[in-house]
Amino acid sequence: MQRTIHLIAGLPRAGSTLLCNLLAQNPRFHATSTSGIISIMRAVRVRWPQVYGEKNPQAEAAMRRVLGGILDYYHDDPNNSKPVIFDKSRGWIGALDMAEMALGRKVKVLVCVRDVRDVIASFEKLWRKDTALWQLSQERSRYFDWQTIEGRCEVWMGPKGVVGIPYRGLRRALERGYRDRMFFMEFDDLTRQPRATMQRVYEFIGEPYFEHDFDHVEQVTREDDFMHGIPGLHVIRSKVAPFEPVWPQYLGKAADKYASLNSLWRDAKPKTAETKTPSSSAKPAKG
Repeated sequence: MQRTIHLIAGLPRAGSTLLCNLLAQNPRFHATSTSGIISIMRAVRVRWPQVYGEKNPQAEAAMRRVLGGILDYYHDDPNNSKPVIFDKSRGWIGALDMAEMALGRKVKVLVCVRDVRDVIASFEKLWRKDTALWQLSQERSRYFDWQTIEGRCEVWMGPKGVVGIPYRGLRRALERGYRDRMFFMEFDDLTRQPRATMQRVYEFIGEPYFEHDFDHVEQVTREDDFMHGIPGLHVIRSKVAPFEPVWPQYLGKAADKYASLNSLWRDAKPKTAETKTPSSSAKPAKG
């Protein structure tokens, strides 16, 4: 059957799992857990010229067909008749050109973002919770840097860091002119104004709005968090509610140098009408 494939990417700890499980409430939508198809497509692209040689027009045309077929048939599940697919992977943001070649059209990407300080602080919080039993790969490889909050922040935001990699990928995508393909979904917008935020998502993807139940969100996407090395990394709460910033508690002054990084997408967002401030009676959740 004919399916429309959209992409979900962005920063970690920025609401992508929550977004996927909200989208899954719509009977027309199927949202994946973290998908590995982008890695498979990249592997084909890397290997292809090694087999067929560089700048071979016939081979290049074949590669286009193969990459398109891989992505199409990966989601051609006979047990899933839903016509709209959301493929989630932070790797997509650095491979939009390949995604467009495979799909034969401009992509639409839901880019989940959050105050970078809170993204880092969220990892710090999880690490402190389980450090007695778990040692992250970054801690093993950069043990001495890991001994201070400042050092851990630099590791997470570094060129090989779990936050630094997608952040740099997002910056490259914007520099290359892919802004019109992206909808930036701020974590705070989704948790404080879920209905208005989801309405904007539907407008972006060109689908009729579906009334979501923000008080009862069933988690239908599952991740192997032990593979990711951090227990509890993709567990969501059943009710969408505001979150208080956690960076003041977990990062303190170490957060100061990262405050300006949020301008990357906020300055790139199109001008919109000012939204009302959430009611002060809404009590934020902690975490």
